[in-house]
Amino acid sequence: MDGAWVSASDRDRYWMGQALELARRAAGAGEVPVGAVLVRGNEVIGEGWNRPISACDPTAHAEVLALRTAAARVGNYRLVDSTLYVTLEPCPMCAGALVHARVARVVFGAVDLRAGAAGTVFDLLRSAALNHRAEVVGGVSAEECAALLRGFFRARRSKPAGVEVVLNAG
Repeated sequence: MDGAWVSASDRDRYWMGQALELARRAAGAGEVPVGAVLVRGNEVIGEGWNRPISACDPTAHAEVLALRTAAARVGNYRLVDSTLYVTLEPCPMCAGALVHARVARVVFGAVDLRAGAAGTVFDLLRSAALNHRAEVVGGVSAEECAALLRGFFRARRSKPAGVEVVLNAG
């Protein structure tokens, strides 16, 4: 993107659209549809989508994978002045990783009523007890993000035993 944003909310919706594309990729692979894009300036420095099942890795959440790719790309685990766009509110594990990486801003779509750590259940990203606090913006493209998750779980609940559900990734 060229950086000629009309407003901050336009910028946030644009990058959340990129995160949604990654979430659709996760859904297409049978993973919970969460996507994340890490941006510094107007450049993507990392991205990821949920892959704990395919990677056999409980830490392979979209946010962690975006942090890993960004850290490798920039050659530093501290990702200051960056913004993470993620389709679902980060869990405590991901929020902790975001704090350690010194991500400046976290923008999420749908709230996580069970494990949200950006203010819904916990507020780790803004906790005064930790050494870093991030700015948090929630609800960007929330309905689209939530609809993708609802559709995924609805399809999963309604499938017959032994039948694989793969959603359209495009």
